[in-house]
Amino acid sequence: MKRRAADLCLGLLVMVLGGSGAVALSPPNASRYDPRETFAPLTYPLPVNRYRSGNGAPGPEYWQNRADYDIRARLDPVAKTITATEVVAYANNSPDRLTSLWVQLDQNTYRRDARSAFSSEWRRKAFTDGYTIDAVEIDRGKGWTKSSFIVTDTRMQVALADPLKAGGKLRMRIAYRYPVPGLFGGRTAWVDTKNGPIFDIAQWYPRMAVYDDVRGWDTLPYLAQEFYLEYGDFDYAVTVPSDMMVVGTGTLVNPDEVLTGPEQARLAAARSSETTVFIRTAQDVAAAASRPPPAGEKTWRYHMSNTRDVAFSASKAFIWDAARINLPGGGTALAESVYPVESEGEAAWGRSTEYVKDTVERFSQHWFVYPYPTAVSVAGGASGMEYPGMAFDGIGDAGKALFWITAHEIGHTWFPMTVGFDERRDAWMDEGFNTFIDTFESDEFKGGVFGPKRDSEYAPGGGNPVDEIIAVLKDPDAPPILSRADTISEKYRHPVTYFKSALGLRLLRDVILGPERFDPAFRKFISDWAFKHPKPSDFFRAMESETGEDLSWWWRGWYFNNWGLDLAVVNVAYVGGNPARGADVTVEALDKLIMPSVLEIRYQDGKTRRIDLPAETFILRSKSIVNVGEGGPIASVEIDPDHRLPDVDRSNNAYVVSPNAKL
Repeated sequence: MKRRAADLCLGLLVMVLGGSGAVALSPPNASRYDPRETFAPLTYPLPVNRYRSGNGAPGPEYWQNRADYDIRARLDPVAKTITATEVVAYANNSPDRLTSLWVQLDQNTYRRDARSAFSSEWRRKAFTDGYTIDAVEIDRGKGWTKSSFIVTDTRMQVALADPLKAGGKLRMRIAYRYPVPGLFGGRTAWVDTKNGPIFDIAQWYPRMAVYDDVRGWDTLPYLAQEFYLEYGDFDYAVTVPSDMMVVGTGTLVNPDEVLTGPEQARLAAARSSETTVFIRTAQDVAAAASRPPPAGEKTWRYHMSNTRDVAFSASKAFIWDAARINLPGGGTALAESVYPVESEGEAAWGRSTEYVKDTVERFSQHWFVYPYPTAVSVAGGASGMEYPGMAFDGIGDAGKALFWITAHEIGHTWFPMTVGFDERRDAWMDEGFNTFIDTFESDEFKGGVFGPKRDSEYAPGGGNPVDEIIAVLKDPDAPPILSRADTISEKYRHPVTYFKSALGLRLLRDVILGPERFDPAFRKFISDWAFKHPKPSDFFRAMESETGEDLSWWWRGWYFNNWGLDLAVVNVAYVGGNPARGADVTVEALDKLIMPSVLEIRYQDGKTRRIDLPAETFILRSKSIVNVGEGGPIASVEIDPDHRLPDVDRSNNAYVVSPNAKL
């Protein structure tokens, strides 16, 4: 079509159409789109084999090693040290002989000579000596024998005098100690409060590295990213001064030894209460007599089954409240919050348990039933960190911010605590998947009073998320989602690892597949890989197989690359020059990413028509002619009229037709 000069002048005037305010002229730049690149066969990083099936589920011979822990620890709040002994019952379920065992020593990340001290973007100003390993012993059924070991940064290799055969088991005993870092510890720390210090204790015991079917021993050092751990059962005991409380992941198995009679009664009441019950009040915190005698030390004992980790928090400053969680199928769990008096109040942590309860109930209804007996949120120094069934959040968090961080950190119990992603390598999976489910919690809680939440760095909690991602898509230095987590700088960590990953799932669900196909497939993926170790390739295959779509073009553009999307309407021509015979609309992909879209035709008589354009509209060429059928004179044509796509240039989305134009 050739447009008259008058029509072009008219087109340069901004005419608001469908909220876009866009008038499209012929694009000044040639298309960068190549269908043979976008739709090329995609080879996933991990091949199909007997351990991992082509449908994205665990294969018929999938295996996974197991580590059960028995830990006895003492926290000295004055010296600020942990001294402990752990016994690991390790089962080699792999088909391989193991000549040594690898153990993660994450506390060594705080040493002055740690690799993380050199790789970090910030110069660390505080340090600890990390772990002191006093002894390592192995028991193969004939008693304990000392074993030699080598510590390399945040890893320890333990020699086995005799290899551990396939199907074999052993016990390893490690005696160790370490200083608890201050606030510089980040994910584990202590902080002073009005009524005494709070100790958030995590990464606190030598943890077995994962031996899997992909890499054998996966021994990435602890630089900044989080964790990859084996599953097992945990029994752990923490001894503290008798005036302190210990709140840990799992079930408190000796409440009669560490709680007063009134505290036990209130705890029992909370287990059947829909509303928050105070177990320990601010008045109790101020009264020394509120702790059970005798003075000295008390040992708190916890148990947690089928988990990849445990953590705890200890303080004499804690207010403690709780309420019942109702789970699908009639099960229940306990929502708990502990916080200092600085955090109390209905505008702040007084509503924490309400937020925990609602989050667990909704996520259980939508995705997968919560698997643990308790869900605990702690106000302390290690703010914004998650462990199975436990969240460490900030003393000063309140209102919307507290709701958001509670939902996010408790939500991590689904990803990566239940679905055991490798956070060291694929942080986008646990953070992005978790941020994805967060968006529904924010939309639904109390009718969306704290929504929307889309976790964007550019407009947190507001704005259209498909606009907020444009800065990332246009940034030539922005890394692809599928980057090793440690290589993503802080500038891009949140925009890519959290936001782009989560938005990718929203677009896949809301635009590409629809909830009716996405939701069952996503639930099946969670169920298939609960308490197992899926990889990105497993997820990609699972979603394709279950939804019946070849999504290689989407994985390639959004995940393997940081491609931009730029769809344009570039021409409108009446068939035979007669509006009564319909019109041909030319749409063009100008950038490398494509998506299904909607074409809206507005007629001069006010009527509209919409045509769904599949991704395959562009499978052979960058330009495609769409016949819109009969309808009369056209006023405008617009692609993506509802503004659902992350189009990097919306100025060419709408094409305005002058009332007197001859097309």
